[in-house]
Amino acid sequence: MEREIYAVVLAAGSASRFGATKQLADIDGTPMVRLALESATRVCGDRTLLVTGHDSTAVARACAGLPGFVAVNEAFDQGIGSSIAHAADRLSSLATGLLLVLADQPLVREQHLQAVVDAWSGDDHEIVASSYDGTRGPPALLPRACFANLAALDGDRGARHLFDDERFRVTTVVCEAAALDVDVPDDLKQISRSARS
Repeated sequence: MEREIYAVVLAAGSASRFGATKQLADIDGTPMVRLALESATRVCGDRTLLVTGHDSTAVARACAGLPGFVAVNEAFDQGIGSSIAHAADRLSSLATGLLLVLADQPLVREQHLQAVVDAWSGDDHEIVASSYDGTRGPPALLPRACFANLAALDGDRGARHLFDDERFRVTTVVCEAAALDVDVPDDLKQISRSARS
């Protein structure tokens, strides 16, 4: 079966801890969400879905001109699970795998996303996750056999529980850059220091 991998850039949250629309936070002159989408589109091209919600017009505008398409999750305030479900529902008839990418991991670049894609055998019961900081998480590639579970998500529960589901085996790709995400403004300082080092 031909592999049809779609990247899903999750950028819908209200980021209440950040105090502003963190997706638009400036990282060396570029909005954080655009960095994530640029990396995703370099790997998946126009098979890239940007999921917006909070401040959706401004977030989409920050990504103008890039390949792919945009979906607005009107239930974004319910948490990341609702955004993953929205994407899975929209792409379930098109994709054989979904590459889940967080907009707030600005040090993750296309080289790592490509490594995750390359690590997937195409097996419908293999998940590829990033490993960092002693854990497994996104960016992660989930096969079609996960889609029904993803479409049923809600609240702040993401897809991590599927890593422990006995139906799936999990392959990991080391990516310490994924350990750095942006939750509060001070995180931007650490991101900038790490980017320069």
